[in-house]
Amino acid sequence: MDAAPGTRQPKNPKKSLDEREKAFEAKYQLDDAIAFKAAARRAKLLGLWVAGRLGLAGDDALAYAWSAVEADLADPGHATLFARLGRDLVEKAGEGADAGLAEEFARLAPIAREQAIAEAQASKPAS
Repeated sequence: MDAAPGTRQPKNPKKSLDEREKAFEAKYQLDDAIAFKAAARRAKLLGLWVAGRLGLAGDDALAYAWSAVEADLADPGHATLFARLGRDLVEKAGEGADAGLAEEFARLAPIAREQAIAEAQASKPAS
């Protein structure tokens, strides 16, 4: 029997919960992907910053930055990344061991996150 015009049919609560669960899972996956991309982007940006201080440019700077990303992925606590970049700054640029790495790393965090979010939004299919 059809409902009278203007009356609402009761929603299927199971279907509504399933849709909500799928939406939360999709949001979690997106947030996780953005966090990963932002962390990798931050390491890359820091690598590019150090590359500039080492006098590297172009492809050499980009290769150095990617090696920084690899070092960061090898250690979730960033110790490997800081040790490698700090060592390079001391040996190749004659700078102090920390040379502002932690400060630059912190400064780059929101920039990397914004870039990762913008990238995710740009790759979203049009609705």
